[in-house]
Amino acid sequence: QVQLVESGGGLVQPGGSLRLSCAASGSIFSINAMGWYRQASGKQRELVAVIISGGSTNIADSVKGRFTISRNNTKNTVFLQMNSLTPEDTAVYYCNAKIRKEHWSRTTWDYWGQGTQVTVSS
Repeated sequence: QVQLVESGGGLVQPGGSLRLSCAASGSIFSINAMGWYRQASGKQRELVAVIISGGSTNIADSVKGRFTISRNNTKNTVFLQMNSLTPEDTAVYYCNAKIRKEHWSRTTWDYWGQGTQVTVSS
C-alpha cells in the first residue's frame, strides 16, 4: 500500500508564509508526478501546483509568483512554499502523487493525502 502524509498547514496572517510537506511511502517503484490541490469551502477542488519527475512544474495562475513547488526525489517528498498569503488562499490543501508500483507495469496509480487546513486570517 501507499501512503501520503502531509504536514505544515495552520493559521497565518495575510502576507505571511507557510511551507507544506508531503511524504510518500510504501510500495513505490517510481513517482511520475507529485502536486498540490486545494478545496475551499463550497468550491471544487482545484490544482495549485504540480511537479513531474524531470523537474518541470505547472503552477496555477492564481498563485504564480507567490507559491513554489519543489521535490526531493530521493525521499519521495514534495514541498509547497507559500508566500504572500491572502484570505483567498484559505482551503484544505491535498497532496497528490501519480505512482508506478511495479517495475514491470506502466500502470500509474493516483494517491491522495488526507488534507491539511490552511487558514489565512487576521
